[in-house]
Amino acid sequence: MAGIIELNNISFSTQDDKKIIQDVTVSFATGRITAIVGPSGCGKSTILKISAGLLVPTQGDVTYNDLNIAHMNRTETLEFRRRSAFVFQDSALWANQDIFQILELPLKVHYPKMNRNDRVKRIKEVTELTGYRKDLHIRPSKLSMGEQKLIGFARAMLCNPMLLFLDEWVESLDETSAEKLINVVRKKQREGASVIFVCHDMRIIIDLADFIIVIVDGKVTANAPKEMIIGDLLMNDFLKVGIAS
Repeated sequence: MAGIIELNNISFSTQDDKKIIQDVTVSFATGRITAIVGPSGCGKSTILKISAGLLVPTQGDVTYNDLNIAHMNRTETLEFRRRSAFVFQDSALWANQDIFQILELPLKVHYPKMNRNDRVKRIKEVTELTGYRKDLHIRPSKLSMGEQKLIGFARAMLCNPMLLFLDEWVESLDETSAEKLINVVRKKQREGASVIFVCHDMRIIIDLADFIIVIVDGKVTANAPKEMIIGDLLMNDFLKVGIAS
């Protein structure tokens, strides 16, 4: 399968020259669910954000459908943002906006001709999809961490993305809510979406991923179909002890 996202010789260092990612080259295939796993602090979220164009690598190139993300024009960038979505580990909800305003903004940006009634309808659809039931006209500080996760995921679904970047997106959720979001991801894949996720829960990794990329100390140490990695007893033990819960 062709790669929808390609990372070519990617490295990333902090301003004080601490190396986070070192010479990573990976391909994320179209229509596939890929899990990025590794010990805490190994660079998983950094790779995810670089793949989504949210962080600029110190060296190397990131391409989306053969377009270099760094060289996209405004139209190409807007299309990439509309077709992709990122769910942040900490939800990343604006503290000075209410939930409705937070969810309305992507629709205003990507569908400027959509009228308010249609925006309200779409926001209702995505919140119902996640199981969020509270008032939309309250601020994030009034929500639990789990409820903030639901809103972060709902925001990601607004524009019907076909490329999902998920960073610990079911952390802090109860089992029922987590399974609801996992089922949404499965449905998106059936519709042809590509999914790249970071997760520490081995049960979810085994259940959901088609492909696993293992990162240790900022380097790729394994990159293979799930069955190959899970079927390797030594790697399986390594995952259980050193990488996932």
